[in-house]
Amino acid sequence: MARDPTVFIVDDDEAIRDSLSALLETEGFKVATFGTGRAFLDAIDASRRGCVLLDVRMPDINGLELQQRLAAKHIDLPVIIMTGHAEVPMAVKAMKAGAVDFIEKPFDDGVILAAIRRALARPAKTGADSAEAADAASRIAGLTPRERQVLDHLVLGSANKVIAFELGISPRTVEIHRARVMDKMQAKSLSELVRMALAAGIRPPSA
Repeated sequence: MARDPTVFIVDDDEAIRDSLSALLETEGFKVATFGTGRAFLDAIDASRRGCVLLDVRMPDINGLELQQRLAAKHIDLPVIIMTGHAEVPMAVKAMKAGAVDFIEKPFDDGVILAAIRRALARPAKTGADSAEAADAASRIAGLTPRERQVLDHLVLGSANKVIAFELGISPRTVEIHRARVMDKMQAKSLSELVRMALAAGIRPPSA
């Protein structure tokens, strides 16, 4: 018999595990918490259903390595990366490797709950992938060449100052282009923007 979906929280910070667990259980989610990637891998198997809230930087196994090990065990659980601002480039790499979303700490309760609901609904949306990709590609086609350059750098996880240096423009100009990209793409957050770009097939070269 199939088990109920579970939200697996993998984070070495006990306070974050406890606060997330309390929030999710209040919302009616079944929750399991793990302090290390190794403990999670020892407990998980391919029969489990749900999603994974995964800290990108942990002392034993980081988020990217844990994703690889899940794939090697043929465990297909949607992964949501939790990251500090300085780790956004690593989170973007995790999304390229298959994570469905990333959330920057400290995060709003509504944001994390929405991300979890999207992840849990993902298996039921198999027919929507091509439509999502086509919609994202259509929006990208409406960007100016400079806006597309800024988008490519955002998908790499580059900060505004880095984008400004690479493109030979001011950080303020980058901010203006970034705001226009977000508006044209109808993205409410950087993680949503990255998700849309990857769905459309954008794979800029690694920095």
